[in-house]
Amino acid sequence: MTTPALLPLSGRRIPPLNLGPPSFPHHRATLRLSEKFILLLILSAFITLCFGAFFFLPDSSKHKRFDLGLEDVLIPHVDAGKGAKNPGVFLIHGPDEHRHREEEERLRNKIRADHEKALEEAKEKLSKSREEIRAEIQTEKNKVAQAMKIKETRVLPPVPVPQRVGVSGGDPEDNEIRKKREKIKEMMKHAWDNYRTYGWGHNELRPIARKGHSTNIFGSSQMGATIVDALDTLYIMGLHDEFMDGQRWIEDNLDFSVNSEVSVFEVNIRFIGGLLAAYYLSGEEIFKTKAVQLAEKLLPAFNTPTGIPWAMVNLKSGVGRNWGWASAGSSILAEFGTLHMEFVHLSYLTGDLIYYKKVMHIRKLLQKMERPNGLYPNYLNPRTGRWGQYHTSVGGLGDSFYEYLLKAWLMSDKTDHEARRMYDDAVEAIEKHLIKKSRGGLVFIGEWKNGHLERKMGHLACFAGGMFALGADGSRKDKAGHYLELGAEIARTCHESYDRTALKLGPESFKFDGAVEAVAVRQAEKYYILRPEVIETYWYLWRFTHDPRYRQWGWEAALAIEKYCRVSGGFSGVKDVYSLTPTHDDVQQSFFLAETLKYLYLLFSGDDLLPLDHWVFNTEAHPLPVLHLANTTLSGNPAVR
Repeated sequence: MTTPALLPLSGRRIPPLNLGPPSFPHHRATLRLSEKFILLLILSAFITLCFGAFFFLPDSSKHKRFDLGLEDVLIPHVDAGKGAKNPGVFLIHGPDEHRHREEEERLRNKIRADHEKALEEAKEKLSKSREEIRAEIQTEKNKVAQAMKIKETRVLPPVPVPQRVGVSGGDPEDNEIRKKREKIKEMMKHAWDNYRTYGWGHNELRPIARKGHSTNIFGSSQMGATIVDALDTLYIMGLHDEFMDGQRWIEDNLDFSVNSEVSVFEVNIRFIGGLLAAYYLSGEEIFKTKAVQLAEKLLPAFNTPTGIPWAMVNLKSGVGRNWGWASAGSSILAEFGTLHMEFVHLSYLTGDLIYYKKVMHIRKLLQKMERPNGLYPNYLNPRTGRWGQYHTSVGGLGDSFYEYLLKAWLMSDKTDHEARRMYDDAVEAIEKHLIKKSRGGLVFIGEWKNGHLERKMGHLACFAGGMFALGADGSRKDKAGHYLELGAEIARTCHESYDRTALKLGPESFKFDGAVEAVAVRQAEKYYILRPEVIETYWYLWRFTHDPRYRQWGWEAALAIEKYCRVSGGFSGVKDVYSLTPTHDDVQQSFFLAETLKYLYLLFSGDDLLPLDHWVFNTEAHPLPVLHLANTTLSGNPAVR
C-alpha cells in the first residue's frame, strides 16, 4: 500500500516522491576538506613564490636583457598639429635611461620584500595547530556569510499598501454558529500548540511520535513551513500571542541561504504566499523582506531554454531540475502555472518587473501553443517547449493553473482581460470534454488520458466547485447562473464522496464506473490527509448563496476530523476512510493549519471577514489584496513609474 509520505500533499499538489540524493553529515566532511584546502593553498603559494624568486630576483644575465629591453623601447611620436600618429620613433636616452634604471631597482626591491613576507606568513600558518586553523576557517566563513546577508538586504521602495479591509471580526450573530466557530479556533490552538511543543522549527509535525517531520518538497533544511503557512490563520482568528511567536522565529531563524533543493511551486504558494499574506494583514515589514529574499532564490529556476521553470531549485547554488517521473523531464502545468499571483505582488512591492515578466512570459508561451481539444496537457518540456504526454486533469498536476487564470483577473481588479479570456476558453473545453454526469445523477470531472476519458475524480479536483462559483460573475453569454449551479453540483458530488465512507471523510479519489459512484476502489486511494478542497468549495458556495446546507456539510466534516483525526499530539491523516478503526499516518500537514481550518473558520464567520471584493486567496488559502491598478503592467506602482 502506498504510504501517505509518497502521496500528494496539499491543495493542487503533485506527488512529492523522495527522489533526491541521500542525506549525509556534511559538516564534518566540509571542515576536514576546508583544512586540507588551506594547507594546499599555503604550500602552492609557497612554491609559486619560490619560482617567482627564481625568475625575478636579479642576476647578471637577466639584468642585461632587462636593460636592453628598456633602452630599445620604441615609442610612437604624436604630431600635435595633425592629431595623428607620426610613423617616426625615438629611443629613450640620457636622463630617461637613469630614471628607468631606478624604477627597475624599486621593482626588484618590492618583489624581494613581498617574497620574504609571504615566506614568513607561510611559516606562521604551518606552525599553527589544527584548532587554530579551524578557528580561522570559521572566522572566514562568518565573514562570507555576513557579506551575503548584507548583499541580500534590499531597501524596498515605498508603495501604497492596499487598504486592509476586514482583516478581523466576522463575529456571527447566531449563537450556535458562534459556538461552532469557537470550536474551529480551539482545533487550531490544539494543532498549533502541539507543533509549538514538539515540532518547533521543523517543517511539519508527527503528532503521534511527537517530533518534527519533513518531506523532500522542502529540501533537507528546517524552514519552519508550518509557522509560515499558519501565520495568517492565527492572525484572522485573533490568536495574536501565537502569531507573535511565529514572527519572532521568522525574524531570528528563517534563513534561505541554505544548501537545500526545494519545490519551486510549494515554496512559492506556502512560503512566499504565506509571508505576503502575513505582511498585508499585519503590516510588519519583516514578512515582506523575507518574501523578497526568498523570491530572489527562486529566480534561477527560470534559467531554461524556454523560460518554463524547473520544478526544483537549490536555494544556494541555483541549480534546477525536474521530477524524474514527470513525462521525460517535463515541467508540470499546475506548478509553473501557479506563480502569477505571488509574482505580481512581488513586482508591485519591489518595483522590480522581473517577477511580472517571468510569469507573463509563461502565459504568452502557452497562448502560442496548440492545445488538443482546447485542453492544456499537464506536462511541458522546458527544453523543447513541447507538450509531454497528453494527460489533462482539473485535479492533481493541472488544477491550480486554471484557478490562477481566474484569480489573476480578480486580483487585477478585473482589468486583466487576457487572463479572463484564457480562463473562459479553458472552462468551456473542460465542460465539453471532462465534465460528465453519472447514472445516479452526480456531476463529476474526469481526466483525459491517451485519447479517452477516465471516469475518476480526485479530492484535489473538488476545489473546482468553488472556482466555478467564484468565476460565475463575469462569465460569457450571461452564463453566471449556469456556472454557479455547476459549482453547486460539484459540491454535492464531493459531499457524497464524504458521506459514503465510514468516517464521513472523503477519499483521495473516487470512481464513477457502473454501479460504483463517488467511492474509492483501490486501497491506495482510500486515505484522507487533512485536505481542504471540499471545505474550500463549501465556503465559496456559502458566500455566494448563503444556502445553509454548506454550513451543515462543513460542520459534518469538522466533527469527523475532530473524532477520527485528532490525537493527543495534534491532528493526523488516516489511511482508510472506509474503516471504522482507522490507522493514522502520523503527519500533521502544514496546509491543515493554512487551509482546512481557515476555510472552516471562514465558513462560520460573517462575510465582512476577508470580503471577496477586496481579497483573493492563493491556492494555499493565503489572502492577497486586490491591486487597483490601471492594468497588469503595474503602471499604478509609483516605483515603476
